[in-house]
Amino acid sequence: MADNVASAGVTGAHPTYPSPRASECPFAPPPGLLELQDADTSVRRVETWDGSTPWVATTYAAQRQLLADPRLSANIGAPGYPHTTEAMKAHAAEMQPSINNTDGPEHQRWRRMLTSSFTRHRMEKLRPEIQDITDGLIDKMLAGPNPTELNEALSLPLPSLMICALLGVPYEDHHFFQEHAGVTNARFKTAEEAAETTRVLRQYISGLIEAKMDDPGEDVLSDLAERVRAGDLTMGEAAPLGHILLVAGHDTSANMITLGTALLLQNPDQLAALRERSDDPKFVANAVEELLRYLTIPHLLARRAVVEDIEIDGETIRAGEGVIAALPAANWDPEAFPEPEKLDLARKAAHHMAFSWGPHQCIGQQLARIELHVVFSTLFRRIPTLRLAADLSELKFKEDSQAYGIYELPVAW
Repeated sequence: MADNVASAGVTGAHPTYPSPRASECPFAPPPGLLELQDADTSVRRVETWDGSTPWVATTYAAQRQLLADPRLSANIGAPGYPHTTEAMKAHAAEMQPSINNTDGPEHQRWRRMLTSSFTRHRMEKLRPEIQDITDGLIDKMLAGPNPTELNEALSLPLPSLMICALLGVPYEDHHFFQEHAGVTNARFKTAEEAAETTRVLRQYISGLIEAKMDDPGEDVLSDLAERVRAGDLTMGEAAPLGHILLVAGHDTSANMITLGTALLLQNPDQLAALRERSDDPKFVANAVEELLRYLTIPHLLARRAVVEDIEIDGETIRAGEGVIAALPAANWDPEAFPEPEKLDLARKAAHHMAFSWGPHQCIGQQLARIELHVVFSTLFRRIPTLRLAADLSELKFKEDSQAYGIYELPVAW
């Protein structure tokens, strides 16, 4: 990768961001990022892929403060916004307003449309279905080839099935939208690839919404169809919203299942504790929060444009500049999580930043949590001899994606 440099990645006046992970410890945040966290300030300038120099916040306290501050904007078209990719920058000016790139009352309007669909109570009602799907996938896995590849056997099918059921998307189309989700999250896609995958996915979602206007079901796309019919939304607004939910609703959870499994297999003492207490819902729930903290799947996200000067930790960040809240650094901040490099499933870690913070916190986090509760309490109980079928050094980690994970995880039992 062009931006991979040694240590903290210093190429000139400012360190390069993001810096590479250490091959001997791919589950940990990049060493260069943790070096920035050890600096004498909680925010400092970095240099990104396009030569711009936004600020990066590396401490837990600074990120909580900044992500809750209305002087920071999620509008990717705003001056100074630190774009993740060339493709995002190329299309920023034409990006339609939606839940992920608006602020204040406009963002609240979008979020209210989805709040009832993703309440904790409604997600808890899905737990028996998630359990049945998980057991069925493990049954199929055990009856199939040994070794097998965990992404294909379990990690992708489970969240894909659930988000399809929740949204009202036909699961038989899963190969289609999983492929396009990979393009959406790729860091090094071209502007043309991004435009085409966006066009194709939104055309697909529009078709589903139009069909549900005539034949609604009990699902989120039917809710959006009703809002289109009532004039609360245009189709041009509803389709991007469905697109965001479809991509985010399965890809991050799938990566978390695979990466979390690999991490546990590298920590046999913690895995033994999880296996022994897999029937203790409180312990499992706590363990999931620690895994979320440790791994931080959206490792490059939480970016904002500054719309009004803001002072923090003795620094003044000016309007028109950009801020990156480096979520993995916050989750490894020793002030918030003592001995952060230690995986401790008994740690009280529910205050982590894996779902970001502030008004743009992940709206689907309760569904993700329940999926992870079920998977990690079931997988190692059902397959107590599960092990990696490849050396850790052979695995390809997703540094080239906005959602961190492992491309293939061969496992045996």
